[in-house]
Amino acid sequence: MALLAVSGCADSGPTAAEAGETLKSHITELMKERHALDVRITDSGGRDIPCGEGRAKRTFAAVGRDPAESRGGDNLNDLLLGALSRVAFYRIAEDRGNAPIRLASDDYKTVIILESPGNGRYAVRGETECLP
Repeated sequence: MALLAVSGCADSGPTAAEAGETLKSHITELMKERHALDVRITDSGGRDIPCGEGRAKRTFAAVGRDPAESRGGDNLNDLLLGALSRVAFYRIAEDRGNAPIRLASDDYKTVIILESPGNGRYAVRGETECLP
């Protein structure tokens, strides 16, 4: 009985560090799927940001360039959204048009924000939920 009780508690989801690694993987794979040029990491994450109650979140962000420098921000975000479907499942949490697109994954406990400014420049950032 004790073994069953312990094993039932062990599957409580990812830690902040595990979800942070998943987030990093999803964003870097997303840039590869879009064949982004000159990709640069703007937030390498890798550290806990305290949320209180023994919980923390992690962040990660990257920018890159599209070969078509004339593409606007909404168009670039739409291209990223299509490419993300080949990386992992995320649901659209917020899309007000002409603004960043906020995507969430309940499975991975991560949020990705597509916020490309235009002029052929991609920008993606993300964070994990507050996790143990």
